[in-house]
Amino acid sequence: MADFALLYSGGGMPETEEETARVMKAWNDWYEDLGKAIKDGGNPFGAAKTVGSDGSLRDGPTGSPFTGYTILTAESLDRAAELAKGSPALQGGGSITVYEIVDVM
Repeated sequence: MADFALLYSGGGMPETEEETARVMKAWNDWYEDLGKAIKDGGNPFGAAKTVGSDGSLRDGPTGSPFTGYTILTAESLDRAAELAKGSPALQGGGSITVYEIVDVM
């Protein structure tokens, strides 16, 4: 078993209380379906800064911005990607990049 980071890009935020309740239910249902595969349910990301190799600072991310994350435990990268297909982030028009977390520390 290994850990995998699901990094969300794009999608939209709910605009009404009703939409928020519906979206939160979808996330809770997905987490329930995943069961013990959830290591860290994650959160959305807020503001970002980029630190350059020379120490310079720039507002915002480098490249395409990620909007949030979830960490799962799965047997393989393929299995983690299959589990990611159930994420409510996809219903909101977002996409998911799945990375294996390499345990070296």
